[in-house]
Amino acid sequence: MAQANGMTPVILMLVTQVALASVNIFFKFAISSGVSLPVLIAYRFLVSTAVMVPLAFFFCRDKIPKMTWKIIFQGFLCGLFGGSLGQNLFFESMALTSATYITAVLNLLPAITFIVGISVRLERLEFGTAAGKAKVFGTIMGMGGAMLFTFYKGFSIDFLQSNIHLLPRNSIHLALPASDHRVLGAFLALAGCFSYAIWIIIQAKMSETVPCHYTSTGLMSVMSFFQSTIYALCVERDWSQWKLGWNIRLWTAAYSGTMGALVVTLMAICSRLKGPLFVSAFAPLMLIIVALASVLFLDEKLYLGSLLGAMLIVCGLYVVLWGKNKEMKKRMSELVLSNEIQT
Repeated sequence: MAQANGMTPVILMLVTQVALASVNIFFKFAISSGVSLPVLIAYRFLVSTAVMVPLAFFFCRDKIPKMTWKIIFQGFLCGLFGGSLGQNLFFESMALTSATYITAVLNLLPAITFIVGISVRLERLEFGTAAGKAKVFGTIMGMGGAMLFTFYKGFSIDFLQSNIHLLPRNSIHLALPASDHRVLGAFLALAGCFSYAIWIIIQAKMSETVPCHYTSTGLMSVMSFFQSTIYALCVERDWSQWKLGWNIRLWTAAYSGTMGALVVTLMAICSRLKGPLFVSAFAPLMLIIVALASVLFLDEKLYLGSLLGAMLIVCGLYVVLWGKNKEMKKRMSELVLSNEIQT
């Protein structure tokens, strides 16, 4: 029984990575259909709101804090950086690059969060320590991998290619984008990472005043829905784009909205059971799933530069996580020692 309980976080994290990978694949299909991404993202957060608000009321109705201006403002910022802005940046980048590229760049998130944390003085550089050096070198390694992924192709790796191509042949995003599109896509993806890094920092502050993750996720979904809807109304004037119908656009909005909301909850549970580093360690699994699915079924090409860049990004991720883990252990031992001295 104890072994089964110990395996529960692992199973939950495997489920979350498969769910997140399938969200990226769904969006790739929707992009190929010529959908307006701002409209689709607005519908996604509508579904997310419809899922999370009832869950928050059911599970946390006795724990919902009074909605002060501080909590509302924190929810607005979380909805902006972790929702509407971040999602639009990432999926616009996917339209210019590929699902594999976006998934690879997401592994830069711990390194970029470290950079943002230093800039707002929530992280300490401590380059003289092994942990500080690891975080710095891991960040440089990840950034170098992203640049290699973007600017270098090399020869194509064809042994994984299959004859199954699920995207339509006339898709405007089917072929490898031009170099200028790749550069713009890379810039948008990095901007999306910085947006998510800011969200992580704000979310940590918000969790102090809103401890129930169903409530905080529900508030974030509501804010993201209103923000993304206003943005979509401003940039999309073709009202036919707002008609979903029984097609891939509807399935993408429904699936991504539901899974996006539930995955946040599952990751919060795993983080509480095993810690945030345990959750972060599973991130490369999504890259493997998306890369294999894209090569096998979406007619995407895998190049040597893509493979080497992804390996550098993943290695950088684990170096940063190692440094962060060592730093957390040091702080924990210092806290225990301080408590013993006081007693």
